[in-house]
Amino acid sequence: MLTIYIDADACPVKDEVYRVARRYEMRVLVVANATMRVPIDVLIELTVRGGFGEVDDWIAEQAGQGDIVVTADIPLAARCLAKEARVLDPRGHVLTDNDIGATLAMRDLMHELRQDGTVTGGPRPMSPKDRSRFLSKLDDTINAVRRAHPSTKDK
Repeated sequence: MLTIYIDADACPVKDEVYRVARRYEMRVLVVANATMRVPIDVLIELTVRGGFGEVDDWIAEQAGQGDIVVTADIPLAARCLAKEARVLDPRGHVLTDNDIGATLAMRDLMHELRQDGTVTGGPRPMSPKDRSRFLSKLDDTINAVRRAHPSTKDK
């Protein structure tokens, strides 16, 4: 069964994923460093991995071709893309093999600029437009996966 993996600890769009996944009857694995509330639903499961980096390692090991990973973690996104999973960030940006190198380089540059004090602060807050774009792109991604893997959509 195709699965949506959520890198859940700081994910602001978990409720949106639950809603869309229910509509498509897709399995959702919510992966976090600590226990959190998830809806009671046979398609939604919480997996807790406690050590540093264990959430990322677990998702990268489990996700595969046709799965969807929701994460803002660029190195995790690169690992999932290498396993042919589809990756979507919480703001609705689809990450692909074509742009992950540039995205990793920008992440590293911004990290250096924050370290030396040139840039302060973090990302801007989520806006309604971000949530809307996320919902649209998640829907598009699920439909693309279902077209690419028609034999698995009704399992």
